[in-house]
Amino acid sequence: MSDRILVAQALSAEAFAPFGAVIDKSRVAPRPMNAGRARRFHDLATVPVVGAESTVVIGHVEAEPYPVPLVFSLVERHPLGAQAFVPLDASPFLVVVCPDEGGRPGRPQAFLTAPGQGVCYAVGTWHGVLTPFGAPQDFLVIDRGGPGVNLEEHVYAEPWTVTLPEGPEGA
Repeated sequence: MSDRILVAQALSAEAFAPFGAVIDKSRVAPRPMNAGRARRFHDLATVPVVGAESTVVIGHVEAEPYPVPLVFSLVERHPLGAQAFVPLDASPFLVVVCPDEGGRPGRPQAFLTAPGQGVCYAVGTWHGVLTPFGAPQDFLVIDRGGPGVNLEEHVYAEPWTVTLPEGPEGA
């Protein structure tokens, strides 16, 4: 196996902690609201933002699927705010993150979300693009709005390949 092939591992709060938070309602006890007609899963992740006049904004993304195995060269980061992606259906998606090594992305890691899980990338975390597979997928995006440049991109000289693990959701 090439040293540039990553097998996506199951997304867990512990494995993802260096890069941000997993958004997963199964980790929080719900609170009743609306006279018991609704359940709120509160405080699933924080979305810190940096800079004067910064705000937290919510958007909706309609994402086209990527082929798997996924071949990628581009990663990005947002130095002025965290960025959260919450799927609007139960379909899994791929998450690629990289440790920071002196201001540049290090060796990527790949995760496969469980149905309904989302992620919140920590401020300044290198990550791949939003990567549904199999079918188009919609997401809520909680992000930073305001002045300042909040996007930095890096293109690897050689591409990386992500494969799915063996099993029911994988290859």
